[in-house]
Amino acid sequence: MNQIATVTSKKQLTLPSAVFKKAGFKIGQKVMVSEENGRLLITPAEKLVEELAGAVLVPKKWKGKDAREIINEAKSEYFRKKYRLK
Repeated sequence: MNQIATVTSKKQLTLPSAVFKKAGFKIGQKVMVSEENGRLLITPAEKLVEELAGAVLVPKKWKGKDAREIINEAKSEYFRKKYRLK
């Protein structure tokens, strides 16, 4: 399916509705954008997580938690260490 889209002055691209729906994207969803031989590939970020699943051991403190909880805890821990907050 070929559709035309325009890149804005802010380097933003709006996906045509039909392409968005066919790809199964959701509003607010994170995507990975990569380039291969001059073509852009847009892949749901969840796909990368699925591909990496099992490649890295999950720390015990995160077992049984969903991804959003883990991300929030990791960010909190990072900024606590970076700014030496208690």
